[in-house]
Amino acid sequence: MRFITGKLIKYTKFKEQSPFLIICMSIIHNKKAFHDYFIEERYEAGIVLEGWEVKAIRAGRAQLKEAYIIIRKGELYLIGCHISPLKTASTHIHPEPVRTRKLLLHAEEIKRLIGKVERAGYTLVPLDMHYKAGRIKLETGLAKGKKQHDKRETEKRKEWERERQRLIRAK
Repeated sequence: MRFITGKLIKYTKFKEQSPFLIICMSIIHNKKAFHDYFIEERYEAGIVLEGWEVKAIRAGRAQLKEAYIIIRKGELYLIGCHISPLKTASTHIHPEPVRTRKLLLHAEEIKRLIGKVERAGYTLVPLDMHYKAGRIKLETGLAKGKKQHDKRETEKRKEWERERQRLIRAK
């Protein structure tokens, strides 16, 4: 499941069973993760944020480039995500741009992730930050690192796809 700006996803209410639409809009996309890792599974997690952080993210002042996810005492934490505070942030709060933020997932998902990360040599990387029903969510990926030759092979494949599209358009 991939979230693209303005993509609509259909859900139903429990009581009435009438369909309604929720808009999922991408805020930040971590391109570096797709370059450095093979993404095998994706999970959507909530993030524990402060008020000024939500305002800054809505203003587009966040970066996932150097961010990663760790497991500490059976919980997931986002480390290295930089959220620049707005100048209009409250004067009595001293905002920390790079702080550890807790991720919210179901207990079963966390147990499954812990097992794969500890045993199989996987790592957890943040892929995308998006809105879902007015909340800010983080799409995380269970990934394996790419070797240098894998990166070259992926780049060759992308270049060939671009060239092929140019040839098709030229006809």
